[in-house]
Amino acid sequence: MKIGYARTSTTDQVAGLEAQARDLSANGCERIFREQVSGGSTDRPQLSAAFDHMRAGDVLVVTKPDRLARSTADLLRLVEEVKAKGCGLIVLSMNGMTLDTTSPTSKMMLTMLAAVAEFERDIMKERQREGIAKAKEEGRYKGRKPTARSQAEQVQALAAEGVNATEIAKRLNMGRTSVYRCLADAMAR
Repeated sequence: MKIGYARTSTTDQVAGLEAQARDLSANGCERIFREQVSGGSTDRPQLSAAFDHMRAGDVLVVTKPDRLARSTADLLRLVEEVKAKGCGLIVLSMNGMTLDTTSPTSKMMLTMLAAVAEFERDIMKERQREGIAKAKEEGRYKGRKPTARSQAEQVQALAAEGVNATEIAKRLNMGRTSVYRCLADAMAR
């Protein structure tokens, strides 16, 4: 059985997720697991579900290596997990070439491509850091707007009603740490 896995990093990338699912279906995937979560995240429930669904002889299919993993080490670990289950991995979008990890040549190519992708990502982050530093020097970068502190009054009001921090965080869609920070700021005044 061919099992597809499609992933995008953010919920804004709906078209990308749909395009991956379309390509996976077109390549014979009978079951497709989809999720919108960062590739760097270790909590990817749909990837875990795909692995749980796989049986010996099945093939996991992804459109690109970076849909499966963000680092070379992570990709190689996942390839070994697939192999340990007696399954194969196919990566579709390699400029018209399909990589199938059941062959040594494809496995080597996948390793090299993953290393290049990781390198590109690192370069992009370095450029981003440089751009932010330059913008800060020029006084153009203000950073992200502090969203939790803008809700400090609501946090304090709920706390005054006896609502616990976990429930406040849930109601206001913020982290518990942010709730505690807002409460500490109020106490400090």
